[in-house]
Amino acid sequence: MEILNSVILGFQVVLQPGNLFYCFIGCLVGTMVGVLPGLGAPAAIALLLPGTFHMNPVSATIMLAGIYYGSMYGGSTTSILVNIPGETASVVTCLDGYQMARQGRAGPALGISAFGSFIAGTFGVFILVFLSPPLAKLAIKFGPPEYFSLMILGLTILTFLTKGSMIKGLMMACFGLILGFIGTDVISGTYRFTFNQLILYDGIGLVPVTMGLFGVSEVLLQIEEGVKREVFQTRVKGLLPTLKDWMDSKWAIIRGTIVGFFLGILPGGGAVVASFTSYALEKRLSKHPEKFGTGVIEGVAGPESANNAGSTGAFIPLLTLGLPSNVATAVLLGALMIYGLQPGPLLIKNHPDLFWGVIASMYVGNVMLLVLNLPLIGIWVQFLKIPYPILFPFILLFSLIGVYSLNNSVAEIIIMVGCGILGYLMKKFDYEGAPLILAMVLGPMLENALRQSLMISRGSFMIFLIRPISLILFGTAVILLILPLLGKFRKKVAIDEG
Repeated sequence: MEILNSVILGFQVVLQPGNLFYCFIGCLVGTMVGVLPGLGAPAAIALLLPGTFHMNPVSATIMLAGIYYGSMYGGSTTSILVNIPGETASVVTCLDGYQMARQGRAGPALGISAFGSFIAGTFGVFILVFLSPPLAKLAIKFGPPEYFSLMILGLTILTFLTKGSMIKGLMMACFGLILGFIGTDVISGTYRFTFNQLILYDGIGLVPVTMGLFGVSEVLLQIEEGVKREVFQTRVKGLLPTLKDWMDSKWAIIRGTIVGFFLGILPGGGAVVASFTSYALEKRLSKHPEKFGTGVIEGVAGPESANNAGSTGAFIPLLTLGLPSNVATAVLLGALMIYGLQPGPLLIKNHPDLFWGVIASMYVGNVMLLVLNLPLIGIWVQFLKIPYPILFPFILLFSLIGVYSLNNSVAEIIIMVGCGILGYLMKKFDYEGAPLILAMVLGPMLENALRQSLMISRGSFMIFLIRPISLILFGTAVILLILPLLGKFRKKVAIDEG
């Protein structure tokens, strides 16, 4: 009964005209971001973040969340029609989606993608409603040692799941921690790593760093590579999948939804890992695995359901534990902290309107996205034809205006441009930005939890080992770090013996 009352409260919040409008704007912008390759949800959220500082925090969060899960819908359009994923999570959709378009079946591919996304998103919100309160109650039992171990585990899992070298992931996480420590020490009040520069006294802002690493760097990379987009010239018709399409896709949608949601909860998992896992699962379980990559509809339905369910699942650790599971939710965490809110177990109690309003907005947003994606396919195709020489200067201009409007500071523009160049070099040398951003956001929280724990234990590090939950979390992180080393050691022994 309590959950039902909470859900009713959430819909009362989101159905207010203002919040409904911002939910629509978030879904619309998210779809556009997904359609246009190269921008991505983290950069789009960071770009729009300065404009939300004078908004109601509930409305602002509803809009930013809409951009995140809305981008998952739009990413499928470019994958199917252009063979270029608008979102990283839609990379797998290119394999069968584009082949379906070449066979004249772009309509069913787009249709099953939209319907599968809607079903997965709706299921995700339903589970989110029932899982969040008990998880938040469990998290209330967490003290500083448990939070420290939890954040260590989160950073470890993220670096463990990075696409490239784990060493590079750990290096980026350490660099992010250093950036997070710049500024005023919360406990002693002294300045650290500021080099007597006034702009650094409050630390390096998350917004210019994120916009530089993901927005500006992507523009520089695309200019260098000169990506050519060629929209497959076919009339998009028959958006409603046939009965046979539904029969072929039903289990793929169900499996993709379940796999995606629970992988989305894991730090470092999210929509990307979910979509790849779903595709691999469907191919393994299929009676005709050799047809995957030639235009089978299961290869579109599964991953698209998984990435949308994954984006919904990512809100569980964010809202209940204050722990982001990917870059987009890390930026959302930073936004909530800027609004003066602390995501975590007390968010439900202290700000029920925001917590339940955001959850209810995700259901309303999924309905809006279904309406936006099916009838407006023709408009999204036109967006795909915007030349990069026109698009990129507008992205850069918007970035400059957004960063400058934060504090009217030229120094933050310099930070953004510097991070843009750094992000470009990172992409060239296969260093990922996700561990850096997550570590930068979690760094101050990690430090506070560590120092509070040591104050409680009077300087003894044993506090992390004598408390059961902390020991389990910390032990899991250590095991994950040791596993790759054991694998390399075994290979070396096998080679020596051979």
